[in-house]
This record gives sequence, structure tokens and C-alpha cells, in this order.
Amino acid sequence: MIEKIKEIVKKLFKENKIDIFIGYGEGTLSLRATPCFITGQDDIKKLVWNSYCFNNLAVYLPGFFLPQLKKKDVKLPRIGILAKGCDGRSIVGLIKEHQIPRENLYIIGINCEGMIDIEKTQNAVCKMQEIEIVSAEEKSGKVLLEDEDNKKTELKKEELLADVCKDCQYTAPLIYDVLIGEEKRKTKEKERAAFIKEFEKKPLEERWKYFQEQVSKCIRCYACRQACPNCYCKECFADQTKPKWIGATDNISDIMFFQIGRILHQAGRCVDCGACVRACPMGIDLRIFTYKLIEDVKEFFGYEVGISLEETPPLATFKQDDKQEFITEP
Repeated sequence: MIEKIKEIVKKLFKENKIDIFIGYGEGTLSLRATPCFITGQDDIKKLVWNSYCFNNLAVYLPGFFLPQLKKKDVKLPRIGILAKGCDGRSIVGLIKEHQIPRENLYIIGINCEGMIDIEKTQNAVCKMQEIEIVSAEEKSGKVLLEDEDNKKTELKKEELLADVCKDCQYTAPLIYDVLIGEEKRKTKEKERAAFIKEFEKKPLEERWKYFQEQVSKCIRCYACRQACPNCYCKECFADQTKPKWIGATDNISDIMFFQIGRILHQAGRCVDCGACVRACPMGIDLRIFTYKLIEDVKEFFGYEVGISLEETPPLATFKQDDKQEFITEP
């Protein structure tokens, strides 16, 4: 797959179709890849594709366009981007919300077999996390790991997949200019939503307590916001001073206000890519709250993010047959 990626990118630069390409490069640590920005053919060799390319690259796109979209007679950059299923759906969401222009994008869609969870891998090798993994090699659905003591461990890749990847329904983007590999769509929606259904069965008081326990760990570093492709506001409500919505303190009420506000802003936007979960240094279970929104948006509006460029986002339109029970019977 990586050779195919390099071949396409080389052709795009050769035919002068893009100014920059966003993909993945080798990370400085094992089990990691890093976002990579290519501006010419000489740097194409830096590109990699493996099970550690978990960053959602769509997060970088608004920064290339937002400062210039409102200016007249400004030539916008032409961006090539490698997109997994979740990246592609985020891109569609950004296009529909007029944050990036479709005509300035060349999307290389790629079928994703799932990304490896670093924490799961570390725990599987050494539960106390005192030993560092120095190398990882994938072959035939297995991962061969070697730690700093030269001890080798072989594990099944499927056992190490991130939870969001295990539950992923769209392994490749639905909107693209060229697709590498064949999309393998999963249809077991009931199994995907099982974890949130179990949570919903709990009494309201127990769910509220769990939310408080989780957000009480928040240190307001805003890593979740920065990693999310759909948190693109130039000025976040949490940073505003006129009006000042929340205090810059570690008071639990301020923390809850920020988390509730950010999560609710993802209604009709979240694609369950897991970027916020991976970015959180405190291990907050953010996904259980954002996934609840995904299910609610499906139920109330029959809408799924990033599937179509034509369908209007639910919070940007009104339909006569929209359900109203969430207002009248909260």
C-alpha cells in the first residue's frame, strides 16, 4: 500500500495538481507514526503506512483555508491528503460546514485494517509499563514486539486494536478521488452500540456520578479540542472573555461546563475517530459521551456524519417530521 501511495503522490506533484500532501511519516518512537507534510517529490520517501497512523489528518485542513476563504483574489492551496474512513468522514463534515473547499482537495482514500492501541500493546507486554517497547513488526495478522531487554513477544493484531477501530463501520472514506484497497463495510450496528446501551441501562444518578468522576480528572489542557477535526472555531467558547462563559479554574463546575459544551458541539459532527480519547493525558472516557450523541443524532434525525455531501447537517436545517420528544419529554 505504501508504494501505491508514493506512486500516486509522485504523479500528483509531477502533474502539478497539488501544492502540499498530508500523510504519515516514521515516528521517533516505536508503535508511532507522525503527521507528515510533503511539499515536493524529494520528500515522498518519508511517507509510511502502518498500524500506527492513528492521527486524524483532517484536523490540519481548516488551518490551510480559514484565514484566506473570506479574502478576494487569493489563490487557495491545493492539498492532497491520505484519508482513512474516519478522516474521510471528518473531511466531508468540514466541506459541508464551509470550512474547506472540495475543489482544492485531492483525497487519496485508503482501506484501513484498524490502528493498534499503544496502551493495550504496552500492557500486553509489560503490565507495569516499566519496560519500553523498542520495535514492532507486523506480519500475517500478527505483531512481533521487542522490548529493551531484547525479549520478543508475538501477539494477534486484532487483540491490540483500538476500541474505535474494533467498532468502525466505514473502513475507507465514502468520498475520495482515488481509493487504495477495497472498502470492507461492517454492518453489525447493534454490536457496535452495545457498550453505550449497557451504560444507558444504568440509573440516571449512576450515570451522572460516572460523568462527574471522569471529568473531575480533566486538567483543562484542551488536548481533546486541539485533536478534534471538527473543533475548528477561531476562538473557542472556553477562551472567550466577552462574554466570559466559564472561569479558567480547576473548579468542577468550570470543568463540567467546558466538557458538556464541547461534547454537545459535536452533535452531528463526531465520527467516532477516537482522536480526543487518544489525546487526553488523563485517560478520561470521553468516547462514552460522544458516542451517545452519535446514537441520538441517528435516532432523532436519521443522520450519519460524513456519508454524503448533499445531505444537510441536522443542526443546520429543519424537517417537519423531526422528532420532538427530546424537547417535550426530556
